[in-house]
Amino acid sequence: MASHRRPKQPSRTRVTVLTATAAAAVALTSQAAHADPKPTKSEVKAKVDKLYHEAEVATEKYNGAKEQQDKLKKQADALQDKVARGQDELNTLRGELGSLATAQYRSGGLDPSIQLLLSSDPDSFLDQASALDQLTAKQAESLQKIQAKQRTLAQQRQEAQGKLTDLAEVRETLGKSKTKFQDKLAEAQKLLNTLTAAERAKMAADDERASRAAGERVTLGNGGTGAGAQADLGNEAPASALGAAALQAASTRVGKPYVRAATGPDSFDCSGLTQWAYAQAGAQITRTTYTQINQGTRIARSQLKPGDLVFFSNTSHVGLYAGNNTVLHAPYPGTNVRYESMNTIGSFEAAVRI
Repeated sequence: MASHRRPKQPSRTRVTVLTATAAAAVALTSQAAHADPKPTKSEVKAKVDKLYHEAEVATEKYNGAKEQQDKLKKQADALQDKVARGQDELNTLRGELGSLATAQYRSGGLDPSIQLLLSSDPDSFLDQASALDQLTAKQAESLQKIQAKQRTLAQQRQEAQGKLTDLAEVRETLGKSKTKFQDKLAEAQKLLNTLTAAERAKMAADDERASRAAGERVTLGNGGTGAGAQADLGNEAPASALGAAALQAASTRVGKPYVRAATGPDSFDCSGLTQWAYAQAGAQITRTTYTQINQGTRIARSQLKPGDLVFFSNTSHVGLYAGNNTVLHAPYPGTNVRYESMNTIGSFEAAVRI
């Protein structure tokens, strides 16, 4: 007679493991289905370009705060030196007043009428009384000087304290701006790291090609060439010898790396390059795009001549006009000083002739 056995039921432990495994598989499949797709190279580039722009805005604010900090520090130091010298002068005046008080005490220890009665020599007494009057007048004069010096010192101390308070606020702004551009650059680098090395190299090559108008070397108006440039600059005449000299100085920096907050001679940010170039030409201009735009004479885009300053993207970027719609500038992190078509830099904001 055949034996009929019931099939063996899976153990509770086995059921639990299988259920957990199935749930995990479903969860992974669901996550995979809902995971954000990897951004394309063009999407990464757009985001990186935006972050670089935001970092440049923060960098220019940092540069401005740094310039203001240096100025306030000098003013505060000068005021504190004045206060120290004034305190020394006050101490000297107080010493002189003490000497006068001692002399007055010795001369006028008794009431003048009693001294006259007791004096065996009235003429000598009258001479002493006259000397005492002179001492009293000097004492009054010294008191006036001390009071005036105290008022001056109080004002200088208040002014110095105000500068130190301003300095503390500027330093706080400086720190925030520095943190902001560092965060933006870190975010940009994180995005770039999502690409392969080949994709990053292709992006850099595409960017380089986009900035070129023609050829690998620039033909200068004087017939010379500049290594690493990207456009025929034509034969436009500079508006002044100063502008020509600044542009010539900047052209010697082609190929130098962009470094935030750098002012040369071996690395630059955008306004650091323009400031350095004009300094080599003998003109001192301010440090940031936001202040450089208010120097010199504002001109229209149609009036641009080699050496003029050209501002882009809400005054966050600046370069030197080089001719034929081309600017010489320090673009952004990861690039070098180069010539570039104005059409690929950003939105034109303004132009200034120094």
